[in-house]
Amino acid sequence: MRASVEIQSYGATQALSFGVDAIDNRLAHGGLDACGVHEASPASTTLGDDAAATLFWAGAAARFAGDTGHVVWALTRFDLYAPGLEQAGLAPDRTLYVEAKDETTVLAVAEDCLRDGSFAAVVAEVKAADQTATRRLQLAAADGKTPMLMLRRWKKAGRDPLEAPSSAMTRWRIGCAPSVHLGHPGVGRPCWSLELVRQRGGNPFSLIVEACDDTGRLALPSAAPDRAAAQGSAAVRAA
Repeated sequence: MRASVEIQSYGATQALSFGVDAIDNRLAHGGLDACGVHEASPASTTLGDDAAATLFWAGAAARFAGDTGHVVWALTRFDLYAPGLEQAGLAPDRTLYVEAKDETTVLAVAEDCLRDGSFAAVVAEVKAADQTATRRLQLAAADGKTPMLMLRRWKKAGRDPLEAPSSAMTRWRIGCAPSVHLGHPGVGRPCWSLELVRQRGGNPFSLIVEACDDTGRLALPSAAPDRAAAQGSAAVRAA
């Protein structure tokens, strides 16, 4: 059963809003198209940026799933840390992990799951996918009315994973940013740099956000009490 929480209609398009006006107001559909392909890549080859991009999609997948949906995560090597994904809102009992022998199989599994239409979201990790492959995924996402969240990992240093043409609706570059100071000794709240490299029907942009919380939500950097208030307001708007 697909949850409709936070998914709003914009004309003939349904989209998952981020609940952050600085992001939603700049997206052509007010959020992530619920029937389209979206790509994210780490800003660099560092482990921190790779983790940020992974958690970015984990949070989005969790919000697409809501309280009842399930997510498929396809990859060639299982190196995910489930408790870390859960901290971004994606619970282990809501996630079906598929470890495939190669990236061709990963893309095939993703396409089949998209066309099936019974999953809240499909996540696939690849280092390469040409325009033909992403076009097939886009058609499958539209047919199955299921969002495709592709994580493009670095194949080798010096070659941007997003440099190849793609049929994706949005293409994001995610990296780590200096944490927010909490006003007392200790580790600050983690932040990410979000760069929307390309989107259909809109312009690129970039900004700094606080990392996903345990519901998969992002926020603009703010003092601790301000984030709690902002989350309450976002919950009211979603309801």
